[in-house]
Amino acid sequence: MGCLFSRRRKPAQGEQAAAAIPEGDEEKAPRYSWEQRAKVDPKDYTFSGLKGETVGRLPGKVAGQQFVIQDCENCSIYIFDHSATITIDDCTNCQIFLGPIKGSVFFRDCKDCKCVVACQQFRSRDCRRLDVFLCCATQPIIESSAGMKFGCFQYYYPELALQFKDAGLSIFNNTWSNIHDFTPLAGENNWGLLPENATVQDYVPLPSTEELKAVRVSTDAMRSIIPVTRGRRQRSSDESCLAVFFAGDYTTANARKLIDEMTGKGFQLVQTKEVLMKAEDAQRVFQQRASEFIPLLEKGKLMYSVFVSESKASASQDVDNFYNFADMQMGM
Repeated sequence: MGCLFSRRRKPAQGEQAAAAIPEGDEEKAPRYSWEQRAKVDPKDYTFSGLKGETVGRLPGKVAGQQFVIQDCENCSIYIFDHSATITIDDCTNCQIFLGPIKGSVFFRDCKDCKCVVACQQFRSRDCRRLDVFLCCATQPIIESSAGMKFGCFQYYYPELALQFKDAGLSIFNNTWSNIHDFTPLAGENNWGLLPENATVQDYVPLPSTEELKAVRVSTDAMRSIIPVTRGRRQRSSDESCLAVFFAGDYTTANARKLIDEMTGKGFQLVQTKEVLMKAEDAQRVFQQRASEFIPLLEKGKLMYSVFVSESKASASQDVDNFYNFADMQMGM
């Protein structure tokens, strides 16, 4: 005989969910994207306390990370990749190559080092006797440093061009000789330029280990990924020649070809620059011909090169006007 209240009781909501899970199975916790990223080991991005060693990182091994070099002595160090920032602290008598650096490179308390560096910003503090072949997109700065000497970056290996692109650096923007000294001393000069005939390999030799030899390095100035410029060295002539390239599919290749041809004919490359130019700038620089060039400016950045030669080179009011614009862009 049944009872009015003998109906089967419905399971509670929690009980129903439990019943839906087969016995022995456990609910998996959700996984988030940041938990699946590869863990970064700081040791992979640090050289510390080394004595008399040759060490380095191959292309692809740094991949935009920060790097630290500290307390190294009598070492040869090669970073054949692009990075975010690099700090070099308390290093003595080292030879250092640093591939393209998206941000800043900061030398602190270093002495008697020879370096090849490409970066957005260069800083040194409390350093002594550093020789630097430099590519720097902004004005290099030294502070409380002495015996600093600078030359133009000269280096090549197959992966270097793409690394410059990954680091957001233009191969045409290099203010290597436009040094600003925060702490000048009256009657003294804390920095100077390396000899014109200085070659990278005499300062930073090619790597000697089998692993690093796999990087096909050339220190021949003619193969350098960066055009080798005179910068602020004394010019051999007052005559100047200006070449301007507007944005296009082959701008870089055409510019490099012209530079090679001009230098091969005895012209000296003073400076290069890749900049955005506004219509009002074009009016001031190109004057009567500005209307021809303004539509080309909308395609992107233009690149210019300035040459000098002891022989007669073409010079005009356009060159003088462009110098003024270029100096403003370069902070000179």
